[in-house]
Amino acid sequence: MLRSVLTVGGWTMASRILGFARDMLVAARLGAGPVADAFFVALKLPNLFRRLFGEGAFNAAFVPGFAGTLVKDGRAAAQDLAERMGALLGLWLGLLTMLGLVFMPQVLVVLAPGFRAEPEKFELAVELTRITMGYLPLICLTALVSGVLNGLDRFAAAAAAPVFFNLLLMAALVGLAPYVATPGHALAWGVLASGFVQLAMVWLAARQAGMALNLLRPPAITPAVMQVLRRMGPGLLGAGVTQINLAVDVVIASLLPSGAVSFLYYADRVAQLPLGVVGAALGTAMLPLLSRQLRAGQTLSAHRSMNRGTELALLLTLPSAVGLAAAAGPIVAALFQRGAFGAEAAHASATALVAYAFGLPAFVLVKVFAPGFFARGDTATPVRIGIVTVALNLALNLLFMSWLAHVGIALATACAAWVNAGLLAWMLARRGHFVPDRRSRRRVPRILVASLVMGAVVGGVALLLPPAEGSAARAMQAAMLIGAGAAAYLGAGMVLRAFNVREVLGMLRRRGRAGVGSRT
Repeated sequence: MLRSVLTVGGWTMASRILGFARDMLVAARLGAGPVADAFFVALKLPNLFRRLFGEGAFNAAFVPGFAGTLVKDGRAAAQDLAERMGALLGLWLGLLTMLGLVFMPQVLVVLAPGFRAEPEKFELAVELTRITMGYLPLICLTALVSGVLNGLDRFAAAAAAPVFFNLLLMAALVGLAPYVATPGHALAWGVLASGFVQLAMVWLAARQAGMALNLLRPPAITPAVMQVLRRMGPGLLGAGVTQINLAVDVVIASLLPSGAVSFLYYADRVAQLPLGVVGAALGTAMLPLLSRQLRAGQTLSAHRSMNRGTELALLLTLPSAVGLAAAAGPIVAALFQRGAFGAEAAHASATALVAYAFGLPAFVLVKVFAPGFFARGDTATPVRIGIVTVALNLALNLLFMSWLAHVGIALATACAAWVNAGLLAWMLARRGHFVPDRRSRRRVPRILVASLVMGAVVGGVALLLPPAEGSAARAMQAAMLIGAGAAAYLGAGMVLRAFNVREVLGMLRRRGRAGVGSRT
């Protein structure tokens, strides 16, 4: 599992770094004004459906079914299932896209009701979202083929595909912007182009793996397809609670003064680095692993995988959360404060980042705990928990926004994430599917203490640093804080025996010799 996590995490890290380069370019060109707000809403809608129908509910239902069919009935039956699901998914999403193109003004009245007070921004958001809606069926089919690759233990191509999303958006902003109405239009066309490239990339990888999928087959409801659909229906909420909560954030933020949507976007982008690298990697690797272990009756191995996944999530996200909260201002300033994105916008985004950082470990723990249900074919329990979480997030949004503005929106999402993770863990433990072992009980408190030591060091260094003038000075200060934090965490962790570096390296070597991930 660790080798698979590192494969996915490595490519995700490359994508996130390019994503930061993209966002730095967007911030410099668009700032946090009306065009930026309109584009981020236009990007939010297809991304929401992608994460629900593609990466969320679909993967939660499809990957266990595909992995189980592969083990039980062979590659031909597994490929037939993938092609039948691809045909249904393409038909459904094509219809959804057409409806979105026709009724986009009505959709945005729901998604961004506050934009109606600024007619020009509302019309721009409608126009940009109509362009980006074409990305929806392309990227959801990409998620289907990526699920096939993950079920075959081939993680690299699917994890690498998002790199081209960032590259094409940067190329569009630089090369296409002079020829279209606004930079937002250039970015929207870049989003659409990236969908074609990502789908082609993962399809070719599946073909090389011996599973050249025919995505144009006539749809048919077979028993295996019906089983996936039954699991997928309730999983739309259970697997996508975080994304639904973030969509609620956009709805509420649109009611605030112009720029609030952008402040939350930039803060979320920074928080997404550890969330995307660690959370996506763990979720991607654990679901097929648990599915195979449970199908083979390896209950003890499944328990061990849950414990190691939880431990690894906290090992990486607790220090990330503390570090981001302690150094939010310098980090946001170093990344985005240039061009149209000034000091005031950087400060507003940094305060939101502190709130998002509070919920970061919970966001990743959800990625660890949810596969514990999905691998057993249980999507109903996450749905019930998801309904509670979404309702709580909405209530807290309305409560906090009146006195914390956009920061209250981020804080509400973080609080809801902790409730989500806590309820998932409690239900797993109640059923005997997650029991913290001796190693986790010993190491997790030490990881927390090491993270707090690191936070104190970062906060102390930040207080001693003089105000930075210029992009180079801000980047230098951020690098100093990150370096000081990494050294403090590594030192404290080794002294407290929260982790053993040689043990981690030894696990990597053993996994490599065993051939785990050799097919990636």
